Parts: sequence; structure tokens; C-alpha cells
Amino acid sequence: MNNAFKTVLGQLMAGGIIMATGCMEKFEEGTFGADVAFLKKHVDVVLLTRGDSAVALVPQYQGRVMTSTVGGANGPSFGWLNYEVIKKGLLQPEKRKGSLEDHIHVFGGEERFWLGPEGGQFAIFFAPGSEFVFDNWHTPAAIDTDAYELVSQNEDSAKFTHKCELLNWSGAKFDVLVERTIRLLDSAAIEKVLKQPIAEGVKTVAYESENRITNNGNAAWTEKSGMLSIWLLGMYKPSSGTTVVIPFKEGAKWRLGMKVNDTYFGKLPPEYLKVEDNVAFLKGDGTRRGKIGVSPKRSLGVAGSYDANGKMLTIVVYNQPYKYSGYVNSMWELQRHPFVGDAVNAYNDGSPEPGKPPLGPFYELETSSPAADLDPGESMTHIQKTIHVTGPEHLLDPIARKTLGVGIEEIKKAL
Repeated sequence: MNNAFKTVLGQLMAGGIIMATGCMEKFEEGTFGADVAFLKKHVDVVLLTRGDSAVALVPQYQGRVMTSTVGGANGPSFGWLNYEVIKKGLLQPEKRKGSLEDHIHVFGGEERFWLGPEGGQFAIFFAPGSEFVFDNWHTPAAIDTDAYELVSQNEDSAKFTHKCELLNWSGAKFDVLVERTIRLLDSAAIEKVLKQPIAEGVKTVAYESENRITNNGNAAWTEKSGMLSIWLLGMYKPSSGTTVVIPFKEGAKWRLGMKVNDTYFGKLPPEYLKVEDNVAFLKGDGTRRGKIGVSPKRSLGVAGSYDANGKMLTIVVYNQPYKYSGYVNSMWELQRHPFVGDAVNAYNDGSPEPGKPPLGPFYELETSSPAADLDPGESMTHIQKTIHVTGPEHLLDPIARKTLGVGIEEIKKAL
């Protein structure tokens, strides 16, 4: 590890940014050091490091990956943080009434642990029998306000656990044990995902999250009662030059279903969404609310984005079992097919309705596990790897082609 970086990280982990000389270390806005120093003023931070690569985790936010960097304390910070909400902290229930925090604490972070489904007759975001409207939508405490316990940690990995109870719209109860482990990946693991050696002039930070849920109760989770799923969502900084890319299997609709589900928040205009035979492009500029999804039959287990302004490529890969009992459907409606949901989603933030501010703005890459048809004591695991790659475009281009199936110029010109 770079000695100067190690020194600064040690000071940040200790809770301060005072240098050994007694001078205050000042980090530029937008750097990893600035974000970690800010977080340390409000929450506990767990830092994982490998060379100049690092990630910052927060136990109070469910072991969330808040941000990462390729360049040490003075390198760019990739996760989107909601500074005002973090400053405000966790509001007491009586103070949440009439505020956004009555529905969700939007702390940000580039990979958070959630559980699905969100909507439908097996939803865990709506009280039993309630109407599927925003006023009734509430993020469960287990994935919003509960802190997770840090049970082990070393320089490049950390494990968190949490026990919780959940109630779905149909009245079924779930006792759940959550185990979440985040690991920084070495160069060999990164090259395996990128399908090529890391070229000189390219910088990377990569981490894997292993997420496990166990049925801790006495009743099986079934199609009749409803089933949970593991849902990972990453909030990233939007820009005018950011495009989300989701490749998918080419094939007839009668065999594989629709290419892309774009009905979550209404149809998007062509300047925000372009769907081709085997790839979808979504604008990630944070100016218009929209969400898309790709089914497990179409999914290739990979999604990504490219920020042309910052010359940064993001690749997300995830495990998708060959056999599964459906994927939960999170549409806000009583569903004919509650287990015909998406494996991967992307979201571009924006105003939810005229005159209302956006949640961020940010954009998201999201992946889900299959529905967890678990008997008492059984477990399911969902693994996701996130890699940020920076460098000149001629070196990023072969990486984009190998992982996403399209080159940098094609991504830039798509929308």
C-alpha cells in the first residue's frame, strides 16, 4: 500500500483528519478523503483498502458501501452521498410525519442491501391491505434505519449480520437472518471479470458483496405465503455524459418475453431510452425519473454505465442460478404473476411529479436474487461484483466490448 495513503487512511479511520505535523489535511470536494471525513462526523466508517483502491462502509446503514476510489484519499469518490440527509441523521418516528423520511431515509451509497418485493400482494413496503400509493409506501426498518452488527473485519473485508422480522401485504410474517460480507478483489479476480489483463494506464477498484438470507422462522416461504428476494441497489453520481448499458439475450418475444420492462414510472422518450436487439441504453443524468428492467430469461448477469465526462466505466456482475422459483414482481399493483419479475434494473432519478424535487438526483444499477423458497433453516445467497475502471478511452474501449458487448463510442452516441 502507498505509505502516504496508508497514513491518511489510518487517520481517517481514527476519526480525524489532523496530520502528524498538527496541520489540518484538506481534501478537495469530490475526493474519497473528503467524503470519508464527512461521514466520520456523523456515523461509524469501516474502511477496506488494497493498494490505492478503497471502499467505505457504514454499519448503521446496513453495512452499505457508501463510496469507493481508485486513487487513495485524494482520488475521486464514486458513490453518491446525500449530505443533507446524512447530517440530519435518523429521525425519531414522531418527527418523520409529513416528511420524506416517513417513507425512506435517502442516505445514498453505491451499494445498499434491500429485500423485495416492493409492491404487489406480497409487498413488504406496504401495510396489509393498504392501497399501492406513495402515501402508504414505507421502507422497512430492517433495510432503512436498523444498524447491522460488524462481526469481523480485516484490511480488505468485513462481515455484518442482522436479525429482523418482516410482514407482507398479505399478512405473512418472515423471521430473517441477514449476513453480508464485502471483500475487495485482487487484480486476478478483476481481470477474470474484465476478461483481459489490466492495461498500464488503467486504474480499478473492485469489490464483491456476498449476501445471504436464512429463514429463521418455523414456517416455509412459499408461493402461497409470498417469498422474499435479495435486492442490491447502487446510487451513483449522475452527469450529462452518463449512459447506463444493459446487454441482454437476443431472441423472439414468444420465447424470451419482452426485451425491456419500461412501465415502472411511465414510458420514457427516445432521448432517454434506446432499446436495440440485444442491448438497452438509459440516460443516467438525473433529470428525468424512469426505470427499466430485464427478466432472468433475457439477463446475461451483467450491467454497467459509462461516464464520458469523467472517463469512468462501471461494471456490475451478479450470480443468476440456472434453476429458480421465479423472481419477485415489485410493480405497485395486485399482480396476476407475482413471481415473474426482473433480475436486473436501472433507474434514472428525477422529479416524481410536477413541482416536486428529485430524491437525489442520482442514477442506479440494481440486481436481484430469485425468490427465496426456503424451508426453516434454509438459506439463499446473492453475490454481486462492482468494478470501476478509469483511464483513457482507447484503453476502456476493449473492456466495454468484452463485458458489455458495445464500444465506448457506441455508448456515447446511443442517446
